[in-house]
Amino acid sequence: MTEQSPPRNIHRLDARTLRGLAHPLRMRLLSSLRLDGPATASQLAARLGESSGATSYHLRQLAEYGFVEDDPERGKGRERWWRSAHQGTRTDEHLIRDPDPEVRGALNTLLHEYATQRAQEVSTWIATRHEWSREWDEAAETSDFTLDLTPALAAELGEKVHELVESYRALAPEADTPDVAKVRVHSHIFPTRPKADGT
Repeated sequence: MTEQSPPRNIHRLDARTLRGLAHPLRMRLLSSLRLDGPATASQLAARLGESSGATSYHLRQLAEYGFVEDDPERGKGRERWWRSAHQGTRTDEHLIRDPDPEVRGALNTLLHEYATQRAQEVSTWIATRHEWSREWDEAAETSDFTLDLTPALAAELGEKVHELVESYRALAPEADTPDVAKVRVHSHIFPTRPKADGT
């Protein structure tokens, strides 16, 4: 029987929290805390190439909207340590069809920033892959596929991809296992229209 990993703490965005997150620096701060672990505003400023004043302000904004919180295990000195309050974020489908243009604009900002961050992650891998072992070089991949599907089949495909990825959480090796690394998996499923002849 396959061991099940515990359920993840996922934050579901609503119109209010969407507007609180839809800022490029806030999204980068939250992503860094989730990927690299707790940090102070100064450490995050160094990681992201920003001023500590900017990171401190936007961390407080993220806290106000419930995305980050104090890390009591580390906050013993003068500097305040922050950690992500959740392991992931999910966008409710109704936000895509929200009649408020401000909400739709915030969602567009969020999705464009996600796309930019993912493209940067792939570019960083391509630029630094020679620094990794042969095993990691052979294990990594950047594939794309084109399928003819209905909306129902596309939704089913997305669910199966999520289930497959989630099934690997229970297989995570111990932190001190040799050659362990965080692995990023990107998934994009979207329809396309054929280009007109001559374009």
